[in-house]
Amino acid sequence: MNPLSRLAALPVAEKQDRGILYTPAEILQQPATWQATWCLFLELRNELAQFLRVAHDQRWTVLLIGAGTSDYIGRSLTGLLRQRWGTEVLAIPSTDLLAGRDELIIDGKNYLWISFSRSGDSPEGVAVLEQALSSCPNVKHLVISCNAKGRMVQLARDSRDAISVVLDDAVNDRSLAMTSSFTNMLLFGQALAHLWEPADYAATLERMTAAAEFLLEDGARLAHEIASQRNNLACFVGAGNLAGAAKESGLKLTELTGGHIVALSETTLGLRHGPMSALNHETVFTAFVAGNERQRRYDLDLLREIRTKDVVRTIVSVGAQESTADHSLYCEAFETIADGYRPAVDVIFGQMLGLFSSIELGLKPDAPSPAGVISRVVPPFTIYP
Repeated sequence: MNPLSRLAALPVAEKQDRGILYTPAEILQQPATWQATWCLFLELRNELAQFLRVAHDQRWTVLLIGAGTSDYIGRSLTGLLRQRWGTEVLAIPSTDLLAGRDELIIDGKNYLWISFSRSGDSPEGVAVLEQALSSCPNVKHLVISCNAKGRMVQLARDSRDAISVVLDDAVNDRSLAMTSSFTNMLLFGQALAHLWEPADYAATLERMTAAAEFLLEDGARLAHEIASQRNNLACFVGAGNLAGAAKESGLKLTELTGGHIVALSETTLGLRHGPMSALNHETVFTAFVAGNERQRRYDLDLLREIRTKDVVRTIVSVGAQESTADHSLYCEAFETIADGYRPAVDVIFGQMLGLFSSIELGLKPDAPSPAGVISRVVPPFTIYP
């Protein structure tokens, strides 16, 4: 039994005492819950197609909106949605829209805003949606959440210009850190990219599931081993949509270790422009290696450079059969998954590295911020008009 499954199999009382009642199970459940999310999409497909038809056919600009992890859903989805819908798609954090909407939105232009929020109660998300519904008549809204009682879901249900989707309650993660909520909202977004050709996505989801199950087995063992090294720095790199997976992996490691491990995230080609100087011999370096041939060459060249310069302790590659990494997480399924769909799979390694590092540091992963510096939902703060 791998280390992740062992944690999930512990007695409930022990898991409660160690603060691992939720996080291991929520990471482990992801492939199974993806199937439920896909079934939900198929149930809602006709309703969604009717609501989104005008935005799709007239090539409205699509904004993918969220805060923190929910923002990284958008960053992991932009390229896929842009190519499949043939329109401009931008990921803009709700934290930016709240303070700077006038600089980001063009008056009179038609937009579709797709908002992601686990709780649906993020102060920024709620405020941005309220303001747009009251003052932006050229904007249509799709809210994707994991909480039927969230304020954003209620706002969408009360408006003719909005529609909401609530995923299964099983993926409304109870842990502070978003894991299965992240990948399931991302997966729903991927399915939206195939709104008019859903059969194309079904086969891709099968391959994603196979790769995820591999990571939950072999990747769990590797994440457990690396966590025992007690690195004080981590760096995740990826390009395109995989840059979103790198961002989210870095955030997961930082959150789950209460900031004890500093995690950098960069694009493959961006790392050389300053951030590489932060790497040291207490760093675990992870590259999400693309399948696209041109990007893959850049990824592998960077791995070779990191190896030659001898600037980190451990190098991990995800998705590459052959590399100069110390550890390569690869199975044949990776070869048949286009890069646009990889973030939901690859991020699982970052999640597990965060979980095992948290335990190694003596923290409680379900609530890894004992002083309450961060919380499951950002508490209310002053919203300015």
